[in-house]
Amino acid sequence: MTLYLKYDLSQTYKSVIEFVLKNANIEYNLVNLNEVQLTTPLELSEKVELQDQLSTFHIEIVDDPKLSLVQRMKFLIDVYLKDKEAQLRNVSDFLAEELDYSYSYLSSLFSEATFTSIESFIILRKVEMAKELLLKTSMSLTEVAFELNYSSVAHLSTQFKKTTGLTPSAFQRIIQKRKSMFPN
Repeated sequence: MTLYLKYDLSQTYKSVIEFVLKNANIEYNLVNLNEVQLTTPLELSEKVELQDQLSTFHIEIVDDPKLSLVQRMKFLIDVYLKDKEAQLRNVSDFLAEELDYSYSYLSSLFSEATFTSIESFIILRKVEMAKELLLKTSMSLTEVAFELNYSSVAHLSTQFKKTTGLTPSAFQRIIQKRKSMFPN
């Protein structure tokens, strides 16, 4: 039996963070998805314990506010890629407005922290999303291209091949072969 789940990633993160902080009896105010304002400072031992609790959910305390901003950019890029309405704006305008920084600053910070550009990261995320759609749905390549806001199937195929070394069709054939060899 397979269960298909739908969830709001931001709400899930918020719920997990609230759960951990409440269990640790820490008074807090959630500023945004990756910023928590504590009402009193933590002792080192409390911070270590909190990090242990958060790591269970693959959440890490980041001491550098710039790295936190990069994490927010990555999260917002995923939001942008899944939101057709958001995609009516340029990603540069979207990020600058959501984070209240100039895009040139955000772009420079992102490249400095990740060693890649925002544009390259977006391509990588879109290809990952395409792979996921090809794996988990019965969508055609045309439907996947439309869903991910590509101008054409050829554009998706070119980026897919550059990123994975495979064409989307070859990827689909490998998946079909694997499914026939290892049925559920």
